[in-house]
Amino acid sequence: MTHQPLQTAIVTGAGSGIGRSLAIKLSELGYHVILTGRTSKTLEQTSLSLDSPFTIRVVDVTDATACHDLVKHVTTQLGTIDVLCNVAGSAPSMTIGQITPQIWQQTIDTNLSSVVNLTAACWAVFEKQQSGFVGNVSSMASIDPFPGFAIYAAAKAGVNLFTLVTGREGKAIGVRAVAVAPGAVETGMLRNLFDESVIPTDKTLSPDDVAQVFIDCLLQKRDFQAGQTIELPSP
Repeated sequence: MTHQPLQTAIVTGAGSGIGRSLAIKLSELGYHVILTGRTSKTLEQTSLSLDSPFTIRVVDVTDATACHDLVKHVTTQLGTIDVLCNVAGSAPSMTIGQITPQIWQQTIDTNLSSVVNLTAACWAVFEKQQSGFVGNVSSMASIDPFPGFAIYAAAKAGVNLFTLVTGREGKAIGVRAVAVAPGAVETGMLRNLFDESVIPTDKTLSPDDVAQVFIDCLLQKRDFQAGQTIELPSP
C-alpha cells in the first residue's frame, strides 16, 4: 500500500504575526509547512505550535538565488509545492524627503521583490503539477496610505498588481492567486511604529483574522476573482 505525500506549503515571514498564524492554520489542515524567515529562533518558536511535519529554512527571500535554492530543496525532499504564502514585509515610516536610495531598495525588496522572486522560482513546479495556490499579504496602505508610508504603499501596490497578473497567468496552469490587504494588524511591526495611544488594540485586526481569509480562499469557502486583492479594513 502506498501513501500519498503530504501537501506542502511555504510560508515566508513565518516567525511572527500573520506568517505564524498562517503556518499554524496550514498545519492544522495537515500540510507539511516550510517555515522560512531570517531568524531561526522565531521560526523554532512557531514550530512549537504545529501539529503536522514541518521544515525550518532560514532564507533571505529578497535574494532570487536563495529562493530558487529553497524551491529546489523543497521539491527534492518533499516532491511538491502546493501552497505559497508570501508574508514577509517591513514598513519604515518617513516623509518623502527622508527617503534614501538604500531604504527605498530595502523596502521594495522585502515587500515586493521577495514575492516576485519566490513566485517565479515556484512557477515551473506549478506548471508541472498543473496546480498551486499563491497568497500574498498586501496592505490597506496600498489603497489609502497614511502620510509617511510612501515607499511601503508603493511596494504593496506592486504586490497587488503582481498578484493580479499571477492570477491571470495562473489560470492556464491551475494556479489560483489572491492578495489580502489588511488595515492595522496587531503585530510587532505595527507596535514598532504606533503605540496604543495612536492605534488602540480594539481598532486592530488579529493576525488570525488575516490568516483565516487566506485559508477560506484556499479551501474555496470564499469566492474571489483570479488575482484579486481582498480589502480587510481595521474595525
